[in-house]
Amino acid sequence: MEAALRPANPANSSISNTTAAGANAAVVRATAVKPADPDSRVVTRAPASAPLQRGIKWNPQTQGNVARAQQALDYLERVASQLEALKADLSAKITGRADPARQIEARSQQLTSMLEARRKQGGGGLDAQLSFNDGQPAMTRFRIRGFDLAALQSSSSAQTYAFSVGGSGGPQLTATIEPGMTPEEIAARLDRTLSPVKVRVGLDNQQQLVFSAPEGEWVGIKDAIAISGRGRVEVVEEPAALAPQQWDIGNPDALRQSLREVLQALARVRRAQDAASAALSAAMAATAQPAVPEAELAVIASDVSVTAASHDYQSLLAITSALVGVSRERVQALLGLR
Repeated sequence: MEAALRPANPANSSISNTTAAGANAAVVRATAVKPADPDSRVVTRAPASAPLQRGIKWNPQTQGNVARAQQALDYLERVASQLEALKADLSAKITGRADPARQIEARSQQLTSMLEARRKQGGGGLDAQLSFNDGQPAMTRFRIRGFDLAALQSSSSAQTYAFSVGGSGGPQLTATIEPGMTPEEIAARLDRTLSPVKVRVGLDNQQQLVFSAPEGEWVGIKDAIAISGRGRVEVVEEPAALAPQQWDIGNPDALRQSLREVLQALARVRRAQDAASAALSAAMAATAQPAVPEAELAVIASDVSVTAASHDYQSLLAITSALVGVSRERVQALLGLR
């Protein structure tokens, strides 16, 4: 018996190697042949080793981080450009070098529209305070009216609070606040209690409690927080960091105040840019891998081209499977690595 080793369709094999879809198998067909003499034996040849996998492997999560940081940087650059122009116009009006009142109003309206488009254009990593959250969704910051450190530290005995979050009541979560606990300890205990329902707790610059929840789930959370003994509580969302519609240029004092707010906004944007740049550098470093030789890249491109032109079902299936999850943002992120 002689075994004949017949390779699979070349085009299909090539694209399978390229996509690493596990289709690097060869078809083994046995053909019966009459033995030449009675002592002849059946010899089975071992299948040839699978060809070397070709292609570039990318981590979808890492590439998502790259895309998020790049979109945030692009958005922040446009916001910074508007703020720089406003700074120049306000300075010119204050010093009397020009009177660009209409231009200031138009730029303020443009900036307002840009800030309203933050969720769509900012890549999902910028919150309303223009803070960049590396690898995390943008969060909405809020306070719970009447539930602050002064109230929690006023009791002389331990107090246990039960929380529920969600339209249907949600899970019951409890936290015990003991006398003498520091603000940091109270915030940490509340954070551990509420983190399972995606509500986080921290301290602001004034050492006061601040809560946060993912922007995408804020609508379902803001009216569905209850605390034992208080029932449904009232939450107050923190205002956006920039409010150009409130800037006034009606008198010299208002002009100077508006200029101060523009300068503070620029500083905030620059910090966000630094954070996004650091995140982008880290994500790109995570994707770094040995360079693929140009000759091998040419072979990969040729394999894909030949297979794409084929009408073979298996070949087309390999291509479509390889393209699952390939979005416009991911392609832009990959192109940006150059």
